[in-house]
Amino acid sequence: MSSSNPTTDPARIVIAVDGTSGSGKSSTSRGVADRLGMRYLDTGAMYRAMTWWMLSNDIDVHDADAVAAAAGKPVITSGTDPLGPTIALDGADVSVEIRSDRVNAAVSPVATVREVRARLIALQQQEIEQALAAGSGIVVEGRDIGTAVWPAAELKLYVTADPAARAARRAAEEGGSDAEAVRASLENRDKIDSTKGGAAVPEGAIHVDTTPYTLDEVIESVVELVETAVRATAEKAGE
Repeated sequence: MSSSNPTTDPARIVIAVDGTSGSGKSSTSRGVADRLGMRYLDTGAMYRAMTWWMLSNDIDVHDADAVAAAAGKPVITSGTDPLGPTIALDGADVSVEIRSDRVNAAVSPVATVREVRARLIALQQQEIEQALAAGSGIVVEGRDIGTAVWPAAELKLYVTADPAARAARRAAEEGGSDAEAVRASLENRDKIDSTKGGAAVPEGAIHVDTTPYTLDEVIESVVELVETAVRATAEKAGE
C-alpha cells in the first residue's frame, strides 16, 4: 500500500490480535506488520520475561502474593521490529530463555496474578502510545489485547485453529515435540485462560480460522481487512 494515500495508509492505527496458542497469530501478526510497514508487539513475550525473572530470583510462581510483591521490580523492554522482535530483561536479551520448558510450565500461574497483568498492560499501552506518537501503526498480539489493552483498536481479530492443527504447528515450532503432549499443554492453557478471562473474544472482533490456509494466505486475508479498516477510519474522520 502506498504511504501517500491517506485512505490506505496503516500509520497511526492499532490492530489487536487475540486468539488461542498455536493458532498462528504470532506469525500472522509479524507478517502483516512487515508487509504494511508497521511495528509489532509480542505481549506474550513480556509475560514470559516476567516469568523468567521470577524463576531466576527464586520466587515461587505458585505463590500469588510473592509474585504480586515482585511484579514491579523487573525492567522489561520490547523491540518492535516485526523482522526481529526482541525482549530484554534488566538490559539483557532473554529471547532464548523465555522459550524454555521451565517458562512454559510457569507462565500461566504468573500471568493470572492481577498485579502482573496490571503492570504489563500498562507497559503495552505505553508501547502503543509511543508508536502512534511516532506516526506508526502497530500490530499487537497476545491475550486481552482488544478487551483490556486497547479496546479502541481500529481492527480487532480473534485467531483460532482446530486443536490438531494448533498442536502440530506448535510441535514443529518446538523442534519436533510430541504433538499429543503439546496438544494437552495447549488445552490446559485454554482452560486456565477461560477461567481467568484471558480467552474472551473482544467485542467487534473478526474471527479468523487459520486451519485450512497457508500462512501467506492468512496474511493476505488480514492485509485486506486492514485496508478496509483504514478506509473506514479515514471516512469516519472525514478524510
